[in-house]
Amino acid sequence: MIVAVAGGKGGVGKSTLAYNVAGALDALVVDAYLAMADLPGGRERGPDLHDVLAGRATPAEAVRPGPVDVLPCGRTLAGARLADVRRLRETVAVDGYEHVVVDSPAGLRVDAGAPLAVADACLLVASATRWALADALAARELARELDCGLAAVALNRVVDDPPVEAVERALGAPTTGIPADERIGRSIAAEEPIGTAAPESAAARAIEELAAAVRRCAVA
Repeated sequence: MIVAVAGGKGGVGKSTLAYNVAGALDALVVDAYLAMADLPGGRERGPDLHDVLAGRATPAEAVRPGPVDVLPCGRTLAGARLADVRRLRETVAVDGYEHVVVDSPAGLRVDAGAPLAVADACLLVASATRWALADALAARELARELDCGLAAVALNRVVDDPPVEAVERALGAPTTGIPADERIGRSIAAEEPIGTAAPESAAARAIEELAAAVRRCAVA
């Protein structure tokens, strides 16, 4: 199953949740942010998503094994210009993984819609603020237009009781509040998902709840 992690504006923690949910699913995570890579890419030199989308490498050649397997994106403007997003569907269908999590670009532009167009379902990420929720609603409508299902919604970095029930009614999907936890924020740089760093924490339990929603969506 291919799951696109999407949202509206940047800064809501979409990439860190993509990385941690992929860890909980034992999945491959693909950094599809062609112009601004966020996920680890420096484990070793080798081809990346830019190369795959330009036809210079296969997806399997670009995967970097680790605590969470990553297909990283290149970090050059020249690479982004040569990348053909029409190849994304074949790129994310990497053999050997039951689930592939695609970290989508922020916003609602064409490049943000490409992962939604190839995904079976999406995971929407927002903060518990009015503007972020409005962006999540817009992202939900874009997913509908692209025939992409909605597996779950994550309200990220919550410190008080999040409006879970209201968001579930508005977006029509199970919603999980992810507690603010600095270990999630450090997880990409440390290459240590919260499920490994603090498996008994409230944040790890919330990530597992999101992963369970994805699994349920896969068998629905």
